[in-house]
Amino acid sequence: MKPKILVIDIETAPASGYIWKLFDVNISLSQLIDTSKVICFAAKWVGDKKVIFHSNQEDTHKKMIKKAWDLFNKADAVIGYNSKNFDCKILNKEFILSGFPPPAPYKHIDLLQTMKNKFKFMSNKLDHVSQELGIGKKTSHQGFELWQACMNNDTKAWKLMKKYNINDVKLTEELYDKVKGWLKTTFNFNEHSESMVCPNCGSHNVTKNGTYKSPTKAYQKYVCNDCFAHSKSNIKIPNRKTDTLRPIVT
Repeated sequence: MKPKILVIDIETAPASGYIWKLFDVNISLSQLIDTSKVICFAAKWVGDKKVIFHSNQEDTHKKMIKKAWDLFNKADAVIGYNSKNFDCKILNKEFILSGFPPPAPYKHIDLLQTMKNKFKFMSNKLDHVSQELGIGKKTSHQGFELWQACMNNDTKAWKLMKKYNINDVKLTEELYDKVKGWLKTTFNFNEHSESMVCPNCGSHNVTKNGTYKSPTKAYQKYVCNDCFAHSKSNIKIPNRKTDTLRPIVT
């Protein structure tokens, strides 16, 4: 059965509060007027053409959050960019505030963590990485004024916000396709396949590629000819040459 992998990106409104100056400011809770909240999100199932978009402009806030919850509840894995520390935690807050239970468990693939752990780009921002890899670039906008106009329900601003949000999801999916051979992920496509496939991308196009040896065991290594990920069998190769003696601790 093909796994359902969800690409997600959210946009949030800023918190507001009372301040007396612009620099070196510490805001107490008593100065807080309103907390930050999700104003829209874009999502896409990997492999599908359709990009899903929902916003506070189109729905009530709770209905929008329910639509996000429904998607998470169906997902086997969720992909995002800084999603582990931002998008998913913010959405979890929105879920519990709206009275929803935790969605069904899913595996998490945060591509920002992959870029930080595996590569050394000049910047790990999605826009820079996407341009460096020839994927594309983020949608240009005027900055904070776009968010401000959306909060004032400006139709033209919402049209640009939708374009910006959807493009981020498309970039994230294309980045996933580009780097999935580099992923060190807890999500394994073999959990959703009756035959042996590449654990990183699900391809059947894998070939044997030597032997992986531990001090006491040997396993068949494979390489994927599509995403180029390396993997090994979980079945031990009978090979007396790999046997070693260990001292008995008394």
